[in-house]
Amino acid sequence: MSRIHQLRSVQRLPVSLERAWEFFSDPRNLVILTPGFLNLKIVGLPLEEIYAGQVILYMVTPLFGIPLSWMTEITHVEKGKRFVDEQRKGPYLLWHHQHHFHPINGGVEMTDIVHYRIPLGLAGELAHKMIVRKKRSQIFSWRYQCINTVFGPWPGDGLRVVIE
Repeated sequence: MSRIHQLRSVQRLPVSLERAWEFFSDPRNLVILTPGFLNLKIVGLPLEEIYAGQVILYMVTPLFGIPLSWMTEITHVEKGKRFVDEQRKGPYLLWHHQHHFHPINGGVEMTDIVHYRIPLGLAGELAHKMIVRKKRSQIFSWRYQCINTVFGPWPGDGLRVVIE
């Protein structure tokens, strides 16, 4: 049986809480924040504001150019504070992604906490060590750079990503 892995990412944004929430709670912006090698496409996304129970369907190419459908559900929303998306169908046995927003002096501190499990037991764990862990880190490093492009960098701050 595979273990539950955790990724934790913290980034500071030099914008208001309202501006950060507006951007990150719009699922359409996920395309901007996802590296091109994943070829992410959102299928049939409703244009209303995110809400608990909202289901979003994506097409993604995570490994070896093989397209997969990925369905997530927004399970919790506390406007301006946090939201959670969970995989309902896709490449993981478990995907639980928390997005937290906390106002700080001069902007917002955003924390992502992702719990995930890889399929295929020991083979999946080996793939995690050799491929998936590095890809997760690349995706969040890409995201960090994109966020800095959209909002501007926080002076002297770097990305803090921990994958366990």
